[in-house]
Amino acid sequence: MTRVYLDHNATTPLRAEARAAMIAAMDVLGNPSSVHAEGRAAKSLMERARADLAQAMGAGEADIVFTASATEAAALACAERGLHGAAVEHDAVGAWVDDSLAVDAAGRVRVADPGQSVLQWANSETGVLQEVPPGIAVSDMTQALGKLPVDFDASGARMALVSAHKLGGPKGIGALVLRRGQEVPAMIRGGGQEMGRRSGTENIIGMAGFAAAARAAAEDVADGAWDRVAHLRNILEKTLEAGAKTTIFVGKDVDRLPNTSCFATPGWKGETQVMQMDLAGFAISAGSACSSGKVRASRVLTAMGHDPQTAASAIRVSLGLETTEDEIMRFAEQWLAKREKHEMRAA
Repeated sequence: MTRVYLDHNATTPLRAEARAAMIAAMDVLGNPSSVHAEGRAAKSLMERARADLAQAMGAGEADIVFTASATEAAALACAERGLHGAAVEHDAVGAWVDDSLAVDAAGRVRVADPGQSVLQWANSETGVLQEVPPGIAVSDMTQALGKLPVDFDASGARMALVSAHKLGGPKGIGALVLRRGQEVPAMIRGGGQEMGRRSGTENIIGMAGFAAAARAAAEDVADGAWDRVAHLRNILEKTLEAGAKTTIFVGKDVDRLPNTSCFATPGWKGETQVMQMDLAGFAISAGSACSSGKVRASRVLTAMGHDPQTAASAIRVSLGLETTEDEIMRFAEQWLAKREKHEMRAA
């Protein structure tokens, strides 16, 4: 069986550019904090990576703090600050903010006080894009970076969260992007690395891979590579709609990520669909990767007003740059066949 990977919002294949950069970084011996030649070489590699990532996301007027993940970056940005958020935020952000911001039926969030609020750019489950107001305290740009044109400086956000493995970089490294002059209290104290904001010997291999992936991803965005993916996503949805009249396609009438389709068939549990499609050779998910292993209704869909049965019946299909039309049509054929069997059993 040739498997088909349709879970790119969870993680992406490692780009060749990132692999090459990481292999080269493995031969850099020094500790970036050391003052000898080997240490200076390691520090130079680290600062090049920082500059390259800043350029890829339009963050020339920002400080970039490398972390072990976007989850750590969220904690560094949001912990104990009393920020307002919405129930559609990723759990990594939701763990630190309240759910006081209103969400409409399309998944869009209203922000009354940007300076004291958090707002994601793109939702990982539905793909729905938000209009991030200038001055927002924190914006989760994890899903947007690498799929959309991102200009941190122009966005007006004071802080942003990003992650390498969402755009073809390695797992285990993320970053907090800070508008220059913005400060955060260090959560990991020690040697004072990362401008005193995150101590610990730096992961220069991960940094090199992150920067290389971000550069390549920015080029793909500029070249319009994701337009083809959006076309495939639309073909998939039209094919499924034609054979599944009662299936609900979430966020289809508003701007979304070009690769993301979230749909629910009430009464057919999302985790059941994930297992059935996995056995058929297709990797999909029933929500964000951090929560899809838990048997529960999607908090994102319930925040949008869907009833618990519908919210528990949603799956997410997220395409990548390598996804082909043949793959999505094979998925559609298998999914529709399993849906028909489910309806026959339920009748």
